[in-house]
Amino acid sequence: MAVFRTRFSPSPTGYFHIGGARTALFNWLFARHHQAVFILRIEDTDLERSQKLYEDDIIASLQWLGLDWDEGPYHQSERLETYKFYAQELLNRGAAYYCDCPPEELEKQREQAKARGDKPRYNGHCRERGLKAGSNTALRFRSPLEGVTHWDDLTRGPIAFDNTELDDLVIVRADGVSTYNFAVVADDITMAITHVIRGDDHIPNTPRQILIYEALGAPLPHFAHIPMILGPDRAKLSKRHGAPSVMDYRDMGYLPEAVVNFLARLGWSHGDQEIFSQEELIRYFSLEHVGKAASIFDTEKLSWLNGHYLREKPAPELAPFLQEFLEIIAIHVTDLDHLAKVVKTLQPRSHTLADMAAQARFYFEDPRPYEAKAAQKFLTANIQPVLETVGTRLAALPFWTEEAINQNFKEIQQETGLKMKEIAQAVRLALTGRTASPGLFEIMEILGREEVQRRLQTAMAACS
Repeated sequence: MAVFRTRFSPSPTGYFHIGGARTALFNWLFARHHQAVFILRIEDTDLERSQKLYEDDIIASLQWLGLDWDEGPYHQSERLETYKFYAQELLNRGAAYYCDCPPEELEKQREQAKARGDKPRYNGHCRERGLKAGSNTALRFRSPLEGVTHWDDLTRGPIAFDNTELDDLVIVRADGVSTYNFAVVADDITMAITHVIRGDDHIPNTPRQILIYEALGAPLPHFAHIPMILGPDRAKLSKRHGAPSVMDYRDMGYLPEAVVNFLARLGWSHGDQEIFSQEELIRYFSLEHVGKAASIFDTEKLSWLNGHYLREKPAPELAPFLQEFLEIIAIHVTDLDHLAKVVKTLQPRSHTLADMAAQARFYFEDPRPYEAKAAQKFLTANIQPVLETVGTRLAALPFWTEEAINQNFKEIQQETGLKMKEIAQAVRLALTGRTASPGLFEIMEILGREEVQRRLQTAMAACS
């Protein structure tokens, strides 16, 4: 059986966005499912807009997501001889011709077409003039004047375009730079790409590319066009809908496996299953189950998924990640074993690592100022002697464990006749500054006897 070959070919003209990541993921899953070859190709022929920092961002994003490639990264800017070869081949076959129409004249034609309500298109002025190459000549593809170009899309089914809708597109500009629709065909031919999987915004490009394949006598790859990603308002996904780039999600504290799981479910499904391991995604992925409708980007669902993965990951594995996010808020922790204990208390309550870091502050900083309303309710003159009793009893504990602290509180509650909530909330406020936190006794065990005593003394001084 022939080996399938697919590719992801981003342009380094901006930071790597979530739509590009989903396209990369679908290509990668297809390749891994079929034991195929996944190629990374950087389409950097737009010399004015392409920048190295954007390419670095693409590479870093793919690596963070765990999407490795088998070949590449190739660069279109290093493949100019390939494009020259195929351009000459089209000329030799009579499938291309030179055009010297001035840009201002072409723009005038476009404006006139728009004014008539027609689709802007080249009028074929140079089609039969037999011009030679020159400093001001572009190379155009000689599109057929009749017939239909069609293909059976692997996700959308049969698609057809009337050739009268397709004008003679420029394939090499006057400055010698190849245009997208031509360069991508030359690349895919020489790289033996068997499956082109990309966003459905490329559907209008596909008939043009098919005609170039046919003019060169090259076999067609299979095409699969995946639906766009829209914001909750069903408008095209943009900055106003959330973080625009993949690495922004990393910086906000999302885990790569959560982002991958989320992206996979944007336009693809496997029954009603929502949570997938990487192995399951590879096993189940198929283009037949990619939908036709646009996908809605749901930040709440992403946060829910991320919370799941935060809870599932062993605390010692998360500790170094939390350490990084604590550094961002100027909290420096070197003891990762201690930090793992902190992580364990916060996993059920956190949606992102940034969220976890914010919740972890009280472990490492003075918990004041206390929540104002809570302080008025729980840090009263009546509770002061109770806090003193708690401190005295805790100081005498032979073993500083969660179980021993819990038993101690039960005894104090029985002796005072107070409700456990009254005692616990006052102590919780003293230790954390708020009334909502992880389990009180596990907090106390992690803070340690001396720190607990110090914070109780501070709270007693605040009672009124």
